[in-house]
Amino acid sequence: MKKANIAVLVSGGGTNLQALIDAQKAGIIKSGEIKLVLSSSEGAYALTRAENAGIAHVTVARKQCANRDDFEEKIIEQLENAQTDIIVLAGFMCILSEKFTGKYANRIINVHPSLIPSFCGEGFYGLHVHEAALSYGVKVTGATVHFVNEIPDGGKIILQKAVEILDGDTPETLQKRVMEQAEWIILPRACEKVCADIISK
Repeated sequence: MKKANIAVLVSGGGTNLQALIDAQKAGIIKSGEIKLVLSSSEGAYALTRAENAGIAHVTVARKQCANRDDFEEKIIEQLENAQTDIIVLAGFMCILSEKFTGKYANRIINVHPSLIPSFCGEGFYGLHVHEAALSYGVKVTGATVHFVNEIPDGGKIILQKAVEILDGDTPETLQKRVMEQAEWIILPRACEKVCADIISK
């Protein structure tokens, strides 16, 4: 059976990458295969996760590139070498240019730790998202997987899952619960959905 080639872009620990690796092993992701893990920072633990799973991995360090164009060109070169069909941003801490997102239109997905359109856009990443949700006083948050375009968190929504906010939640406890109850569930499902669409064309 033909499978879509998946590249996962990371910057840190790679917990969402691990969720994808586990989902691939469990047969949740069956229309695609992770062929490449690319990190924007050297020594990211996500690279160790890739190595442990026997997945090709590479670093394109943002700080070692002359500018964003240079950085993105080096990433594209790696993606093309791996014959990438779909790109999954899993804690990738770099905003991609319109030129890059346009080249891979409807082929880049990202998971965001809120129910878009709440608490999203530029500046909303990591704990900032959960801090904003708690300070606003919302009772329900969650995660969203969406296509990536030139607007941060602005692409078409693929899947969402809600998570209840509990009394006494801190940004840290909320972040953990949103990952466990939403991100790690819907990211693999959305990845499978997009891979299945790609190979059916």
